[in-house]
Amino acid sequence: MEAWINDLKGIWWSDVSVDVGRYVVFALAVWAVLWVLLKSLLAGRKIRDTSPPPRQMVTEFLISIRSVVIFATVGVGITLMSRAGLYPLADLAGHWGAAWFWASLVLMILGHDAYYYWVHRAMHHPRFFRKFHRRHHRSNNPSPFTAYSFDLREAFMMVSFVALWPLVTPTPWAVIPFFMLHQIGRNTLLHSGYELMPATADGRPLLDWLTTTTHHDLHHARAGSNFGLYFTWWDRLMGTENPDYHAAFAQAVRRSPIQDSAPALAEP
Repeated sequence: MEAWINDLKGIWWSDVSVDVGRYVVFALAVWAVLWVLLKSLLAGRKIRDTSPPPRQMVTEFLISIRSVVIFATVGVGITLMSRAGLYPLADLAGHWGAAWFWASLVLMILGHDAYYYWVHRAMHHPRFFRKFHRRHHRSNNPSPFTAYSFDLREAFMMVSFVALWPLVTPTPWAVIPFFMLHQIGRNTLLHSGYELMPATADGRPLLDWLTTTTHHDLHHARAGSNFGLYFTWWDRLMGTENPDYHAAFAQAVRRSPIQDSAPALAEP
Protein backbone atom coordinates (compact mmCIF):
# COMPACT_ATOMS: atom_id res chain seq x y z
CA MET A 1 0.00 0.00 0.00
CA GLU A 2 2.78 2.44 0.88
CA ALA A 3 4.50 1.82 -2.45
CA TRP A 4 1.20 2.44 -4.26
CA ILE A 5 0.64 5.72 -2.41
CA ASN A 6 4.20 6.83 -3.11
CA ASP A 7 3.69 5.99 -6.77
CA LEU A 8 0.58 8.19 -6.91
CA LYS A 9 2.41 10.99 -5.11
CA GLY A 10 5.18 10.76 -7.69
CA ILE A 11 2.66 10.95 -10.56
CA TRP A 12 0.91 13.92 -8.95
CA TRP A 13 4.13 15.81 -8.31
CA SER A 14 5.37 15.12 -11.83
CA ASP A 15 2.11 16.45 -13.30
CA VAL A 16 2.27 19.55 -11.09
CA SER A 17 5.87 20.23 -12.09
CA VAL A 18 5.18 19.87 -15.81
CA ASP A 19 1.99 21.96 -15.78
CA VAL A 20 3.48 24.70 -13.59
CA GLY A 21 6.55 24.82 -15.79
CA ARG A 22 4.45 25.04 -18.94
CA TYR A 23 2.27 27.81 -17.51
CA VAL A 24 5.19 29.81 -16.12
CA VAL A 25 7.23 29.55 -19.31
CA PHE A 26 4.39 30.68 -21.58
CA ALA A 27 2.96 33.35 -19.28
CA LEU A 28 6.35 34.84 -18.46
CA ALA A 29 7.52 34.61 -22.07
CA VAL A 30 4.46 36.41 -23.45
CA TRP A 31 4.68 39.03 -20.70
CA ALA A 32 8.43 39.57 -21.15
CA VAL A 33 8.33 39.75 -24.94
CA LEU A 34 5.17 41.82 -25.44
CA TRP A 35 5.05 43.91 -22.27
CA VAL A 36 8.79 44.57 -21.84
CA LEU A 37 11.06 43.84 -24.81
CA LEU A 38 8.67 44.91 -27.58
CA LYS A 39 6.58 47.38 -25.59
CA SER A 40 7.58 50.43 -27.65
CA LEU A 41 7.50 48.62 -30.98
CA LEU A 42 4.01 47.23 -30.32
CA ALA A 43 2.54 50.35 -28.72
CA GLY A 44 0.17 50.72 -31.69
CA ARG A 45 -1.12 47.18 -31.13
CA LYS A 46 -2.01 47.52 -27.44
CA ILE A 47 -5.76 47.03 -27.02
CA ARG A 48 -6.29 48.97 -23.77
CA ASP A 49 -4.81 52.33 -22.85
CA THR A 50 -4.07 51.06 -19.34
CA SER A 51 -2.44 47.90 -18.01
CA PRO A 52 -3.63 45.79 -15.06
CA PRO A 53 -1.94 46.59 -11.74
CA PRO A 54 0.90 44.35 -10.50
CA ARG A 55 -1.26 43.15 -7.60
CA GLN A 56 -3.82 41.73 -10.04
CA MET A 57 -1.13 39.86 -11.97
CA VAL A 58 0.37 38.38 -8.78
CA THR A 59 -3.10 37.19 -7.73
CA GLU A 60 -3.70 35.70 -11.18
CA PHE A 61 -0.38 33.86 -10.97
CA LEU A 62 -1.16 32.36 -7.56
CA ILE A 63 -4.71 31.36 -8.55
CA SER A 64 -3.33 29.78 -11.73
CA ILE A 65 -0.93 27.66 -9.68
CA ARG A 66 -3.94 26.51 -7.64
CA SER A 67 -5.66 25.54 -10.89
CA VAL A 68 -2.62 23.50 -11.88
CA VAL A 69 -2.96 21.55 -8.62
CA ILE A 70 -6.53 20.68 -9.68
CA PHE A 71 -5.26 19.64 -13.12
CA ALA A 72 -2.63 17.36 -11.57
CA THR A 73 -5.13 15.77 -9.21
CA VAL A 74 -7.43 14.90 -12.11
CA GLY A 75 -4.30 13.70 -13.94
CA VAL A 76 -3.76 11.09 -11.21
CA GLY A 77 -7.35 9.93 -11.78
CA ILE A 78 -6.66 9.62 -15.52
CA THR A 79 -3.60 7.49 -14.77
CA LEU A 80 -5.61 5.19 -12.50
CA MET A 81 -8.36 4.88 -15.11
CA SER A 82 -5.77 4.04 -17.76
CA ARG A 83 -4.18 1.37 -15.58
CA ALA A 84 -7.64 -0.10 -15.03
CA GLY A 85 -8.06 -0.46 -18.79
CA LEU A 86 -10.73 2.22 -19.15
CA TYR A 87 -9.03 3.92 -22.11
CA PRO A 88 -8.90 1.16 -24.76
CA LEU A 89 -9.27 3.67 -27.62
CA ALA A 90 -6.23 5.63 -26.49
CA ASP A 91 -4.11 2.50 -26.21
CA LEU A 92 -5.30 1.30 -29.63
CA ALA A 93 -4.64 4.63 -31.34
CA GLY A 94 -1.04 4.56 -30.16
CA HIS A 95 -0.37 1.95 -32.88
CA TRP A 96 -2.01 3.81 -35.78
CA GLY A 97 1.02 5.71 -36.98
CA ALA A 98 2.10 9.30 -37.55
CA ALA A 99 -0.77 10.30 -39.87
CA TRP A 100 -3.37 9.48 -37.23
CA PHE A 101 -1.23 11.05 -34.51
CA TRP A 102 -1.43 14.49 -36.16
CA ALA A 103 -5.02 13.99 -37.30
CA SER A 104 -6.08 13.14 -33.76
CA LEU A 105 -4.33 16.27 -32.48
CA VAL A 106 -6.38 18.39 -34.89
CA LEU A 107 -9.56 16.54 -33.85
CA MET A 108 -8.77 17.12 -30.20
CA ILE A 109 -8.30 20.86 -30.76
CA LEU A 110 -11.60 21.02 -32.65
CA GLY A 111 -13.32 18.99 -29.96
CA HIS A 112 -11.92 21.20 -27.22
CA ASP A 113 -13.09 24.34 -28.98
CA ALA A 114 -16.66 22.98 -29.07
CA TYR A 115 -16.48 21.76 -25.46
CA TYR A 116 -15.11 25.10 -24.28
CA TYR A 117 -17.73 27.14 -26.12
CA TRP A 118 -20.69 25.33 -24.59
CA VAL A 119 -19.22 24.93 -21.09
CA HIS A 120 -18.04 28.55 -21.10
CA ARG A 121 -21.44 29.78 -22.25
CA ALA A 122 -23.17 27.69 -19.59
CA MET A 123 -20.91 29.13 -16.89
CA HIS A 124 -22.19 32.59 -17.82
CA HIS A 125 -25.72 31.60 -16.88
CA PRO A 126 -26.72 33.58 -13.76
CA ARG A 127 -27.27 30.34 -11.90
CA PHE A 128 -23.64 29.22 -12.36
CA PHE A 129 -21.56 32.35 -12.91
CA ARG A 130 -20.69 33.20 -9.30
CA LYS A 131 -19.70 29.62 -8.42
CA PHE A 132 -17.87 28.69 -11.62
CA HIS A 133 -16.57 31.71 -13.51
CA ARG A 134 -16.50 34.85 -11.37
CA ARG A 135 -12.80 34.59 -10.50
CA HIS A 136 -11.75 34.68 -14.15
CA HIS A 137 -13.83 37.79 -14.85
CA ARG A 138 -12.34 39.68 -11.96
CA SER A 139 -9.61 40.21 -14.52
CA ASN A 140 -11.63 42.75 -16.48
CA ASN A 141 -8.38 43.96 -18.03
CA PRO A 142 -6.54 40.64 -18.51
CA SER A 143 -2.85 39.82 -18.63
CA PRO A 144 -0.88 36.74 -19.78
CA PHE A 145 -1.12 35.49 -16.19
CA THR A 146 -4.93 35.35 -16.43
CA ALA A 147 -4.75 32.12 -18.46
CA TYR A 148 -5.48 29.70 -15.58
CA SER A 149 -7.03 32.16 -13.10
CA PHE A 150 -10.08 29.99 -12.43
CA ASP A 151 -12.50 29.24 -9.64
CA LEU A 152 -12.04 25.69 -8.34
CA ARG A 153 -15.12 24.42 -10.18
CA GLU A 154 -14.03 26.01 -13.44
CA ALA A 155 -10.56 24.49 -13.14
CA PHE A 156 -12.18 21.07 -12.74
CA MET A 157 -14.44 21.65 -15.76
CA MET A 158 -11.50 22.76 -17.90
CA VAL A 159 -9.31 19.74 -17.15
CA SER A 160 -12.25 17.33 -17.44
CA PHE A 161 -12.06 17.58 -21.22
CA VAL A 162 -8.64 15.90 -21.16
CA ALA A 163 -10.11 13.05 -19.12
CA LEU A 164 -13.23 12.65 -21.27
CA TRP A 165 -11.90 13.05 -24.82
CA PRO A 166 -9.73 9.86 -24.96
CA LEU A 167 -12.72 7.88 -23.67
CA VAL A 168 -14.70 8.57 -26.84
CA THR A 169 -12.06 9.37 -29.49
CA PRO A 170 -8.99 7.27 -30.37
CA THR A 171 -6.26 9.64 -29.26
CA PRO A 172 -2.70 8.46 -28.55
CA TRP A 173 -1.45 9.49 -25.11
CA ALA A 174 1.55 11.17 -26.73
CA VAL A 175 -0.83 13.68 -28.37
CA ILE A 176 -1.86 15.17 -25.01
CA PRO A 177 1.39 17.15 -24.37
CA PHE A 178 1.15 18.72 -27.85
CA PHE A 179 -2.49 19.59 -27.21
CA MET A 180 -1.55 21.21 -23.90
CA LEU A 181 1.20 23.26 -25.56
CA HIS A 182 -1.28 24.54 -28.14
CA GLN A 183 -3.86 25.27 -25.43
CA ILE A 184 -1.58 27.26 -23.12
CA GLY A 185 0.03 29.08 -26.05
CA ARG A 186 -3.30 30.26 -27.44
CA ASN A 187 -4.63 30.95 -23.95
CA THR A 188 -1.80 33.27 -22.91
CA LEU A 189 -1.89 35.14 -26.23
CA LEU A 190 -5.65 35.66 -26.00
CA HIS A 191 -5.10 37.34 -22.63
CA SER A 192 -1.95 39.21 -23.65
CA GLY A 193 -3.55 42.62 -24.28
CA TYR A 194 -1.80 43.04 -27.63
CA GLU A 195 -3.37 42.35 -31.02
CA LEU A 196 -0.87 40.38 -33.11
CA MET A 197 -3.17 39.13 -35.88
CA PRO A 198 -2.32 40.73 -39.27
CA ALA A 199 -5.14 42.82 -40.71
CA THR A 200 -6.57 43.11 -44.21
CA ALA A 201 -6.78 46.48 -45.96
CA ASP A 202 -10.27 47.11 -44.56
CA GLY A 203 -9.22 46.40 -40.98
CA ARG A 204 -10.52 42.84 -40.62
CA PRO A 205 -8.49 39.92 -39.20
CA LEU A 206 -6.48 38.21 -41.91
CA LEU A 207 -7.57 34.80 -40.57
CA ASP A 208 -11.08 35.72 -39.51
CA TRP A 209 -11.98 32.15 -38.53
CA LEU A 210 -9.45 32.27 -35.69
CA THR A 211 -10.19 34.08 -32.46
CA THR A 212 -7.94 37.08 -31.84
CA THR A 213 -6.79 38.79 -28.67
CA THR A 214 -9.34 41.53 -29.39
CA HIS A 215 -12.09 38.89 -29.67
CA HIS A 216 -11.38 37.54 -26.20
CA ASP A 217 -10.55 40.94 -24.73
CA LEU A 218 -14.05 42.09 -25.66
CA HIS A 219 -15.41 39.12 -23.71
CA HIS A 220 -13.55 40.30 -20.60
CA ALA A 221 -14.62 43.92 -21.15
CA ARG A 222 -18.28 43.09 -21.82
CA ALA A 223 -19.18 39.60 -20.67
CA GLY A 224 -22.08 38.02 -22.55
CA SER A 225 -20.59 37.45 -25.99
CA ASN A 226 -17.51 35.96 -27.68
CA PHE A 227 -17.49 32.62 -25.85
CA GLY A 228 -15.22 30.83 -28.34
CA LEU A 229 -11.64 29.81 -27.56
CA TYR A 230 -9.74 29.00 -30.75
CA PHE A 231 -12.22 29.62 -33.56
CA THR A 232 -14.95 32.16 -34.26
CA TRP A 233 -17.42 29.82 -35.95
CA TRP A 234 -19.41 28.75 -32.87
CA ASP A 235 -20.06 32.36 -31.89
CA ARG A 236 -21.13 33.18 -35.43
CA LEU A 237 -23.28 30.08 -35.82
CA MET A 238 -25.04 30.69 -32.51
CA GLY A 239 -25.25 34.49 -32.83
CA THR A 240 -23.10 35.21 -29.78
CA GLU A 241 -20.29 37.19 -31.41
CA ASN A 242 -20.07 40.79 -30.21
CA PRO A 243 -21.44 43.01 -33.02
CA ASP A 244 -18.62 45.51 -32.35
CA TYR A 245 -15.88 42.91 -32.78
CA HIS A 246 -14.60 43.91 -36.21
CA ALA A 247 -14.73 47.59 -35.32
CA ALA A 248 -12.78 46.92 -32.12
CA PHE A 249 -10.23 44.84 -34.03
CA ALA A 250 -9.74 47.62 -36.57
CA GLN A 251 -9.20 50.03 -33.70
CA ALA A 252 -6.65 47.71 -32.11
CA VAL A 253 -4.61 47.49 -35.31
CA ARG A 254 -5.11 51.20 -36.10
CA ARG A 255 -6.81 50.62 -39.42
CA SER A 256 -9.42 52.82 -41.11
CA PRO A 257 -12.18 53.30 -42.14
CA ILE A 258 -13.61 51.17 -39.32
CA GLN A 259 -11.31 52.84 -36.82
CA ASP A 260 -13.34 56.07 -36.58
CA SER A 261 -16.50 54.24 -35.54
CA ALA A 262 -14.84 51.69 -33.28
CA PRO A 263 -16.00 51.69 -29.66
CA ALA A 264 -13.59 52.13 -26.79
CA LEU A 265 -13.17 49.06 -24.64
CA ALA A 266 -14.32 49.35 -21.06
CA GLU A 267 -11.62 49.73 -18.45
CA PRO A 268 -11.79 48.07 -15.05
